Amino acid sequence: MGAAAFALSGGAGSGERSVGEKRVPTGPPTSAEVRATARDFLAAWAEGDMARAAALTDDRTAAKKALTSYRKDARLTKVRLTPGKRSGAEVPFKAAAMVSYEGVSKPYAYASKLTVVRRKSDGATLVDWRPAVLHPELRPGDRLVTGEAGDPPIKAVDRAGAELTAAKYPSLGAVLDSLREKYGKKAGGTAGIELRVVRADGKKPAKAAGDTTSKDDATTKDDAKSVPDKTLLTIASGTPGTLKTTFSGSLQAAAERETAKRKQASVVVVKPSTGEILAAANSNPTGFNMAFQGSLAPGSTMKVVTSSMLLEKKLAGVDKKHPCPKYSTYGGWKFQNDDKFQIKNGTFRASFARSCNTAFISQAKKLENDSLTRQAQEVFGLGRDNWSIGVPSFDGAVPVQADAQMAASLIGQGGVRMNPLNMASVAATVKSGTFRQPYLVSPDVDDRTLATAPRKMSGATAAALRELMHHTAVAGTAAQPMRGLGADSGAKTGSAEVDGQKKPNGWFTAYRGDLASAAVVREGGHGGESAGPLVRAMLVAGG
Repeated sequence: MGAAAFALSGGAGSGERSVGEKRVPTGPPTSAEVRATARDFLAAWAEGDMARAAALTDDRTAAKKALTSYRKDARLTKVRLTPGKRSGAEVPFKAAAMVSYEGVSKPYAYASKLTVVRRKSDGATLVDWRPAVLHPELRPGDRLVTGEAGDPPIKAVDRAGAELTAAKYPSLGAVLDSLREKYGKKAGGTAGIELRVVRADGKKPAKAAGDTTSKDDATTKDDAKSVPDKTLLTIASGTPGTLKTTFSGSLQAAAERETAKRKQASVVVVKPSTGEILAAANSNPTGFNMAFQGSLAPGSTMKVVTSSMLLEKKLAGVDKKHPCPKYSTYGGWKFQNDDKFQIKNGTFRASFARSCNTAFISQAKKLENDSLTRQAQEVFGLGRDNWSIGVPSFDGAVPVQADAQMAASLIGQGGVRMNPLNMASVAATVKSGTFRQPYLVSPDVDDRTLATAPRKMSGATAAALRELMHHTAVAGTAAQPMRGLGADSGAKTGSAEVDGQKKPNGWFTAYRGDLASAAVVREGGHGGESAGPLVRAMLVAGG
């Protein structure tokens, strides 16, 4: 039998309403009601009376199923639940139990919380049921299961053969889980006995704040599940197989350090000559993998793709005269530049370096609605839903749009959605002149086919883009973070407005030698000031 200990106090009162002749309590639960409801629920759960515990929730059927599975499938017994200090209607608690399987037992402890709510119909107070009450890692449809692991463990190593672990590289936790799920059997290991979270089929990742996901909703091509199963406790170890990745241990360490210094930052580094992913990190290493799966408007970094299109269509030339007025109207929208600047009698070089919005909007009337979509897909390999990097990823989206939204897409707003992996690939494509799909596990491991772009940009267009990006790095909006990085470098800044945010997301993409990197800092403001120093640090670390 389990046991529950309680230490709950404090709270505010509630009112009443009449239902016929009966007085029904209303308002938030009182401290006494929170205390009693939490006490009864946790006691019933600890004692193994799952029917009684479920009856104390606002979703009896779902709660009973999950609580029964807790004992039957997760094999958790001798449960003890100890509540912490209540905050309003929320009660945190610690859980301790024994996990037993085929004569082997191991203790397991974790923390969770519950919230007490009032049912409107009769005023009863109940636990607001959600899977995370049972365990904080659970989402709807997930289960806790103890048994032989579905996938053997792996020993993932970097390009130099050094082991990659989540303890050393926190941002790689979910990536390593995904690699195990995809390559565990192929790497030659044997499965162990584990308590793990088994994800619901087709589970999509929870969005992070500010993630304006496109119609693709960050769906992935590498797996039916974009959130991998997660091991919580190893009861008996398996034998890991070795899996070589393209990560650089030194660059990954630098990416971890740099993102940890910032809030809401994500960065990726790739090798233009091969497409190998060298590093990827997020400020919140255990949260949503914005670096690979994010879906955000890329702002003016998208002007690299748009410029390639304008150059090919002869609608712009590096040193040709190009309009950059304060305003430009298209599709009923009035677009303007940052601080309403203008460049009189300027060139396209000057407009690109200053990131002049109107220089691009002014060309919308000369384009087809699908012009940018085709350019992104056919030359940069974006938005074709066919990347296979080795773990779940979002390949970018450049939907066909009309009128003002089409014009907005030219400057990385509208329906355009990208992440640092996508934009690092854009810089890499400019540097090498050819799209090479990024990847972190060699296709030789599983004979998968890497994505290719239908066509290659001309040598003249690639040279012009490199000239534009280099000028931006030495005399434009990217000059400060790119200072001193040499002649073989180029960059583009960006900022993207997001509804509900006080400050735009800051973007930066750049290359130096055989390195290309991109970063986003959500609510960071100007990309050169927020994301630029992060990308610089990566280019220097890899130099």
